Amino acid sequence: MNRFTTNPTVLAWIEDMKALLTPDNVVVIDGSEEQLEALRAEAVSTGEMIKLNEEKLPGCYYHRTKPNDVARVEDRTFICSREKENAGPTNNWCDPKEMYAKLYDIARGTYKGRTMYIIPFSMGPIGSPLAKAGIEVTDSIYVVLNMVIMTRVGKEVLTVLGDSNDWVRGLHAKCDVDPEKRYICQFPEDNTIISVNSAYGGNVLLGKKCFALRIASYQGWKEGWMAEHMLILGVENPEGEVKYVAAAFPSACGKTNLAMMIPPAYLREKGYKVWTVGDDIAWMRIGPDGRLYAINPENGFFGVAPGTNEHSNYNALASTKKNTIFTNVAINNDDNTVWWEGLDKNPPQNATDWKGNPWNPSMFVKADKSTYAAHPNSRFTAPAVNCPCISSEFDKGAGVPISAIIFGGRRAKCAPLVYQSKDWKNGVFVGSSMASETTAAAAGAVGVVRRDPMAMLPFCGYHMGDYFQHWLDMGEKLGDKAPKIFNVNWFRTDDEGNFVWPGFGDNMRVLNWILARCEGKVDAVETPIGFVPKAEDIDLTDLEGFDIETLKSILTVDKDVWTKEAAEIEEHYKKFGDKLPAELRTQLENLKAALA
Repeated sequence: MNRFTTNPTVLAWIEDMKALLTPDNVVVIDGSEEQLEALRAEAVSTGEMIKLNEEKLPGCYYHRTKPNDVARVEDRTFICSREKENAGPTNNWCDPKEMYAKLYDIARGTYKGRTMYIIPFSMGPIGSPLAKAGIEVTDSIYVVLNMVIMTRVGKEVLTVLGDSNDWVRGLHAKCDVDPEKRYICQFPEDNTIISVNSAYGGNVLLGKKCFALRIASYQGWKEGWMAEHMLILGVENPEGEVKYVAAAFPSACGKTNLAMMIPPAYLREKGYKVWTVGDDIAWMRIGPDGRLYAINPENGFFGVAPGTNEHSNYNALASTKKNTIFTNVAINNDDNTVWWEGLDKNPPQNATDWKGNPWNPSMFVKADKSTYAAHPNSRFTAPAVNCPCISSEFDKGAGVPISAIIFGGRRAKCAPLVYQSKDWKNGVFVGSSMASETTAAAAGAVGVVRRDPMAMLPFCGYHMGDYFQHWLDMGEKLGDKAPKIFNVNWFRTDDEGNFVWPGFGDNMRVLNWILARCEGKVDAVETPIGFVPKAEDIDLTDLEGFDIETLKSILTVDKDVWTKEAAEIEEHYKKFGDKLPAELRTQLENLKAALA
């Protein structure tokens, strides 16, 4: 390590880790292709990874995790702040002293017979004023190779860091992948993350949710910026102007699909384009001109495979065609490629499922997830540079100016297709009360409606009441330059439970209305919950089988449904106690009065 840095805090921490973990070998990941190729070959030789068909999927590899280790584990995830109050009611808390002792006892000596890989990584383009550095130690080549895709890795990170102590320490130890001793712990005041007894991406790629959201949200609170669970996309109009929006959706609610959306043919022919800046995380700071600027701190996509296909997300699928790692999907044994439910209508006749067992289509029962070839939360880790619609701003590091912030979720009957908040404060209220149906991306029951404020419930690294206040404070600082805030709901259903809105590329029609509102080019109807479009202002040209009356049906605001919703929000707010900003109580009272 001394060859790469003289940073005393880095060198001291690495020595502490070596003493704790007692590895047989130590390797610093310098980012060179030569080193990475050797690691890939080693992982294949041990069976940790499988090399896929080089002709059809060049540079692609396959990995399967243990069946007990396939998703984030919110009940084993802790925020270890010195005061319990700082973790708040939505996080699991443990005293840092107690948790350090417990984790070090679990990790102690577990690298014996293994190699310690030291990964210096940058969240955001290296050297960007919006970027932050981290170092992860791991005993998993799979983790190294995923981190190389998901972040910027190499010795340049240490050069830019210099002697600064502003870097995040990340310890990952596979141990025995024992779910009873599995912990994913964040220590916000110490810039430290420790993950033990897991090998699943979301728990062990420590740059992902652990750093980019849990630690960074705390850093942003202290330093006056925002780390949000948001995609960033640019919409280019026929005149060549690009406007950027950031949008928050709970996991597996169509977020990646929106981030990489292809406009419908009618709008493409007019000259509209969508540019992807990020599919999952946005770091946002106030720029010199007083506007809010965002970067994607990641360098790749850690996407959910099932349901990804040429129709649902052409660009995401295209991103996986080379240099990608697939986790817990199925292998087509006939040509050594991958397959998952929803990829196409031609399941392989001779496959190996995600658990390593022989599989063929006769075993599939739609209602029984245990018969699926791919795990419902199986993943692809793909370089962002592979994406056909990656933005030219992606690697620049200055950030893009955000015109609109969009919240969304799955609501069958409640939220209309789209509405605009009355102002920033009201927009914070809308975000703070977001609700959606749960999915397979988190362990636990599926299909239950739960409140997920700003889609940050599992990811906020401090008290959510303080987090809401931070949002309000950012609005004060931004003043009239604050982005406009909207809510969308692609998932309104008819009485038979079918989705009414076509979604996918046709969501572009809603984005165009949102941007027209930001520019003051289109009017709206004021309702108790905010501003709803006039149906004729959403362009339905060439949208077959969908008429303006159908559109009106999903723009309605049902006062009875919303009165019930207001009561549920009141219940939701109780958990934040006296930390709930008074402004949000005022917003709730305003909603109730407007409904009455």
